[in-house]
Amino acid sequence: MKLSRRKTLFATGAAAGWAMIPGRVLGASGRINLAAIGLGQQGGGITGAFAGNPAVNLVAICDVDIDSSGPVAHWNKGGLGWMSEQDTPAANAAKYPHARRFRDFRAMFDKMGNEIDAVCIGVPDHSHFPIAMAAMMLGKHVFVEKPLARTFQECELLMQAEKQFGVVTQMGNQGHSGANYFQFQAWTEAGIIRDVTHVDAYMNNYRRWHPWGDVAGFPEAMPLPEGLDWMVWNGTTPKPVDFSNKLHYGNWRGWHQFGTGCFGDWGAHILDTIHEFLELGLPERVSATHLKGRNDYIFPVESTINFAFPARDGMPAMDIDWYDGQANKAPAPKELEGRGLGGSGKVIYSKELVFQGGTHSDPLQIVPYDRFKEMLREGKVTKDYGKHSNHYQNFVNACLGEEKTRSPFSVAGPLCQMFALGCIAQRLGGMLEFDRATKRIVNNKQADSLLKDDVRKGWEQYYKI
Repeated sequence: MKLSRRKTLFATGAAAGWAMIPGRVLGASGRINLAAIGLGQQGGGITGAFAGNPAVNLVAICDVDIDSSGPVAHWNKGGLGWMSEQDTPAANAAKYPHARRFRDFRAMFDKMGNEIDAVCIGVPDHSHFPIAMAAMMLGKHVFVEKPLARTFQECELLMQAEKQFGVVTQMGNQGHSGANYFQFQAWTEAGIIRDVTHVDAYMNNYRRWHPWGDVAGFPEAMPLPEGLDWMVWNGTTPKPVDFSNKLHYGNWRGWHQFGTGCFGDWGAHILDTIHEFLELGLPERVSATHLKGRNDYIFPVESTINFAFPARDGMPAMDIDWYDGQANKAPAPKELEGRGLGGSGKVIYSKELVFQGGTHSDPLQIVPYDRFKEMLREGKVTKDYGKHSNHYQNFVNACLGEEKTRSPFSVAGPLCQMFALGCIAQRLGGMLEFDRATKRIVNNKQADSLLKDDVRKGWEQYYKI
């Protein structure tokens, strides 16, 4: 690609003073010029949620597949995908004929940087970081789907950039603006949730990499669909891989190099309020207590990962056991009185009460349920948590200077760093000792090296703020 002077400056990263553009509040105009990066599947849903907001003007759409001619049947071959005609980037792009179209976010920023106020990002995990960092360096407000980034280092750098560039940020764990958020906040402030000592969190749904078996390398190359910019899809990947439908669409999530497995997919919808309101920060130990199908390339078929946290500001030391895999069930508490747990959720054990919850915005219940009903009758708890903006509106309101986001990078970053440590434990096994002060793994050099990734030549600038 021939680079303009603006892009040449951009390629030098933070070394150039021009990149120090502060974020701006948009209340004067009352509308946000938004660019959407990622239009397939979840990215299409995010784009639609913002495009339908009267305070948003969708000025640009960008997807490596926006011009692809690959039929949906190609992505779904062999039962690997779950695309429908309505989920494709091309189908979603057709809904916005007035927005300018791009396949490469760098070209979009090069040509339209001065016309964009904010971006929403709904792409594979491994590409969250460079796109979000590029936008922040240009002073753009950023909404990025969970997880925040793929590696521990990338999360750290995005938190630093949030402070440095002064932009509005929001990670897309949408339940963080729902009933569970406001309930958890109210119940911790009222002392109903206190002295938590243990949490069981679980996600027992089928994952698309479960049937793959003992994978010995990246998949064999398949014919590249016309119009797909596969090198941009590879992004910062140190050694670009060939196209395969075991990577794109959706199947990238099962690969260590591209995804974050069950943690990245569901962790931020299950453990987000626990992590924030119990002020967990980063664990001091992460242990893989059970792994089935451990592999150097893909995530296990089953894993149980323990996160140990020290005492914090008057709160006792506590730990979390995370269970994934269809047959790897968390133990049901006796307080459920014989009722089983669902496919995903959490159980919170405190010194006085036991709480059971699901995912996303599902509120907690106190178990046994008769105890919950009694506390409701006595007025000790309530099911009314008020009316609030949803996660997308919260971001829009923050861009307009009317609210603060509920899942800014400063909140979402440590949560996703915890998941990044869990992913390393799933990959290597064993017990990892983590120094919370230096943010290093101190007992395993290989694990410590995985806190960050090698970066493909030409993409290093995003890591230099």
